[in-house]
Amino acid sequence: MNAVDLQEWPRPHYEAGGGQPLLFYAVFGAKTTGLRLSRSRYRCEGIPTGLDVHAYEYESQPELLDDFRSGYLWDELQQDEPALAAAIAAQSRCVVLRGELADATTLDYFRDTIGLVTCLLDNGGVAVYDPQSFKWWSAQAWRRIVFDPGRPSPREHVVILVSEDPEGSWFHTRGLRKYGRPDLSIRDVPPAHHEAVVDLFNRLIELQALGGIVREGQEVRMRSLPSGMYCTHAGSEDDPDFNNVHVEVRWPSSQASSA
Repeated sequence: MNAVDLQEWPRPHYEAGGGQPLLFYAVFGAKTTGLRLSRSRYRCEGIPTGLDVHAYEYESQPELLDDFRSGYLWDELQQDEPALAAAIAAQSRCVVLRGELADATTLDYFRDTIGLVTCLLDNGGVAVYDPQSFKWWSAQAWRRIVFDPGRPSPREHVVILVSEDPEGSWFHTRGLRKYGRPDLSIRDVPPAHHEAVVDLFNRLIELQALGGIVREGQEVRMRSLPSGMYCTHAGSEDDPDFNNVHVEVRWPSSQASSA
């Protein structure tokens, strides 16, 4: 491979019929003036078709920047990483990347977007906001975890959340819309099955990100989980818990505790 060849990011499980990927990132502190998007340095073919790039200044649109720097996730960042939060708070501009892209047989669109975000970090950016996965990335963490490995790494872009319900734990994901695939949900998970559910979700994250489709009624077959579990499609892209449709994994009975 020569200096300008780009390694394809294949989707070996690809099946037609998936949804349109949605990408959404905000790079705080970055500017587009003087941007040099090197193909070889950033492993980027160019801005993917369908992805819009807009620069915003606090002076003209303060509400947009303030909206990103508010709410539960921002409060958590201020508490857990005060230095990063202070660096973000000091910025008066950001560049937003957002758009729906065509479902594709490769993840090259994602490779190119990651390269573009990294280029923006090198052009003044200090942090990346990923609202789909409820995450703030420092510039250093983005480069080390997302860019430097040079591979898709779907588990780094999809978050598994756990919420406590009266009947057990609710496991659910955010971020699979980046791949044009539904997020995941399973309710009433007893403690004995927590580890197995995380394993199941990681398998389904990888399968879908690499192009696979979870079919309606598809059975869950894992030795560590009860037989008779199955998948059903639910929700809409307007659902605030996912901002996406989702796959609900059902227990063989209505009560997880009896599974």
